Amino acid sequence: MTQKNVIIIGSAGRDFHNFNMYFKNNKAYKVVCFTGSQQIPGISGKKYPPELAGDLYPGGIPIYPEEDLPRLIRELNVDDCVFAYSDVSYQQVMHIGAIVNAAGANYVMLGPKDTMLRSKKPVIAVCAVRTGAGKSQTSRRIIGLLKERELKVVAVRHPMPYGELAIQRVQRFGELGDLEKHNCTVEEIEEYEPHLVRGTVVYAGADYAAILKAAEEDPQGCDVVVWDGGNNDFSFLKPDLMITVADPHRPGHELSYYPGEINLRMADAVVINKIDSACPENVQKVRESIAKVNPDAIVVDAVSVIRVDNPKLIKGKRVLVVEDGPTLTHGEMTYGAGTIAAQRGGAAELVDPRPYAVESIAEAFENYPNIGALLPATGYDAQQLKHLEATINRTDCDAVIVATPIDLSRIIAIKKPNTRVYYELQDIGTPNLAEIVSEFAEAHNLP
Repeated sequence: MTQKNVIIIGSAGRDFHNFNMYFKNNKAYKVVCFTGSQQIPGISGKKYPPELAGDLYPGGIPIYPEEDLPRLIRELNVDDCVFAYSDVSYQQVMHIGAIVNAAGANYVMLGPKDTMLRSKKPVIAVCAVRTGAGKSQTSRRIIGLLKERELKVVAVRHPMPYGELAIQRVQRFGELGDLEKHNCTVEEIEEYEPHLVRGTVVYAGADYAAILKAAEEDPQGCDVVVWDGGNNDFSFLKPDLMITVADPHRPGHELSYYPGEINLRMADAVVINKIDSACPENVQKVRESIAKVNPDAIVVDAVSVIRVDNPKLIKGKRVLVVEDGPTLTHGEMTYGAGTIAAQRGGAAELVDPRPYAVESIAEAFENYPNIGALLPATGYDAQQLKHLEATINRTDCDAVIVATPIDLSRIIAIKKPNTRVYYELQDIGTPNLAEIVSEFAEAHNLP
């Protein structure tokens, strides 16, 4: 059999997992390189390390910029290019496909059969149709319901391996101090901290077979594994119950983004979040999409309940709104919980941070021009955190609304009056998540 040369196209997440699951020990293929998105600073020029790549790749596997793809296909005599992004429009999926095919290679996608791990424990997967739909708060709600039954729950989080990959093979987060121990980025802290303050252990990293085994054998015990998906990817773990979160603020995206539609079609239950702040006609459009492609799914209505620490810092003030970074960037949202809090709280003005943005923050605005007068909380490394801090402190405003999932003032010095915005999922009416979790527990003989 002739060995095929392969490039995996991704962004330090699904791409590495696909390699581990399908290509690592497969002598029918040779993965000649990965290509990485500029969304992850510094990823190009690194290597997928030999410690993770395995015996067939003693020198590791290089990672090149995605813009080099046509040249790499020709020069490395590539047969197959494996698409391994998530949260991308179908137009972008096929745009990259056109580049690949025009350069002479096949365009390939791997599915659940070849990429999902099976757990010894019952698994609930929480996924979404888009980044920023409310998946994390839904995960927290599900875990809370399981804990009410006195079950021991471990969260396994979608990868965000932005540091040294060999060191990040298996990461366990049991307390807030572990965030500093593992040198986490803002994006990682935003996902892990809300679990940790609720006493939930989180696992993440680069090698999900090893991660799953460690989660199942966690020293604090494990009755149920909850896959806390990210970037609207589909689950790395085969779920016994799959819950997908849909967003009526972006109606139609549930049928036009990859792999969001996959999550919608695979769902046992679909949570339509934010129905309190979305237009009724947009909520109806999402309902119609669900009925069209997954009529057997249970549909749960939910609201994102917003709470503000200090409303006095909003009313009548000129405010700078800091929103969750990924939601504004590749999630393509033009507002978030902070914006809604500012509007409901009677802010006099939303101050535009763009004239005050420095270095990497200014670059983010250039790369994502539709963000508008909001500040995305980006911080993949210490330098970006300094740029975020400087941008906030330079902005001419009365107060800062921090609508990230974490206490941003804990990791940067905000030298202006500021208040946090919290948002939690609340399902309404019936069917609801408590009923769904109860049925799941009964089906798996759990208390």
